[in-house]
Amino acid sequence: MADARTMDPPFAGRFVFEVEGRTIGAFTEVSGLAVTIEVEDVAEGGQNAFTHKLLGRMKWPNLVLKRGVTNSDALFEWLMECSGEGFAKSNRVVGRSGKVSVLSAAGKPVRTWEFTNAKPVRWSGPKLAASARELAVEELEVCHSGFRSGR
Repeated sequence: MADARTMDPPFAGRFVFEVEGRTIGAFTEVSGLAVTIEVEDVAEGGQNAFTHKLLGRMKWPNLVLKRGVTNSDALFEWLMECSGEGFAKSNRVVGRSGKVSVLSAAGKPVRTWEFTNAKPVRWSGPKLAASARELAVEELEVCHSGFRSGR
């Protein structure tokens, strides 16, 4: 096994998004892999030299995944389970576990971020124009209740 100090970083352009073991797709861009911890400043009476910094809640932005349009229905199947007729069946949306994995050149996961309570909240399709010479790109936005780094 390679020493972590000598391992080349993986190419960031190869990754997949999965929900409960079902591959939703390989995307060309993922943003929102971040966490912010709220900080409350507390001034102590009689002590003017510093302010106490108290850590509070963690905030997780939504994930935004972009990719070229594919012929796979996995993304829409998951989206429909959480909205429309899928929502009407149970009248509630159940969050799912999910993960984003960065892949090595050999297609093996190098780093994985595992999400809890993931739900699709927005999808947008490509702009279709006969004069356009760009890729047809779709975008998926996913809310979640936090993630952890895994392998």
